[in-house]
Amino acid sequence: MENKILTLLGFAKKSGNLISGENTCEIYVKKKKVKLLIIVEDASENTFDKMEKLSTKYGVKYVVFGKREELSSAIGSHNRTCFGILDNNFKNKILEQLDVVD
Repeated sequence: MENKILTLLGFAKKSGNLISGENTCEIYVKKKKVKLLIIVEDASENTFDKMEKLSTKYGVKYVVFGKREELSSAIGSHNRTCFGILDNNFKNKILEQLDVVD
């Protein structure tokens, strides 16, 4: 399951349907472009609280999943704590893999 999600993140990145990084995610959430926000399990408490409040305020579904290095390397980056999915198809596939109902 986890490998499939990492693969989906890679495809989303290549197709321009994934953004990453706390500041970028915040901007896109406020623009109502993010369909799903992924916050890594090892994000700081401040980052988690900030992104959770932002998601709630703007009505964006979020999940807590994976470790920062693992997810970051899956998209060819490093040290990212937040990932924004910009496409409903990728959102649905990821939620399906996580066994989360939207």
